[in-house]
Amino acid sequence: MPVQFNHTIVHAKDKRESATFLADILGLDAPTSYGPFMVVQVSNDVSLDFADDHGPVHPQHYAFLVEESEWDEIFGRIRERGLDYWADPGRNRPGEFNTNDGGRGVYWEDPNGHFLEIITRPYGSAG
Repeated sequence: MPVQFNHTIVHAKDKRESATFLADILGLDAPTSYGPFMVVQVSNDVSLDFADDHGPVHPQHYAFLVEESEWDEIFGRIRERGLDYWADPGRNRPGEFNTNDGGRGVYWEDPNGHFLEIITRPYGSAG
């Protein structure tokens, strides 16, 4: 079997709140409980397993490749919630999205400061 990415653990102050936030924004099924984790399953058999962290959470970056129609829906939910968003990872273009590689992308934060991103084209796909 070829090597495949299966899951990652996402540290959070409140695993249920954070997992629900991500699932709601991305339009995914509600998180499920598995041992000490709240699991958010994405469509390519990869999961993000949220765990309570009783110390400071060190923000990470998580990017999601989505279809154009999904991007519109997700971006709509970001805006409906009044979340800050940026066109770039340096946060130099607030309130904008990018058109890198001929697609669209945007960045925003979850309740723990994790930096989330949706893109409609993989980086470098424009040739």
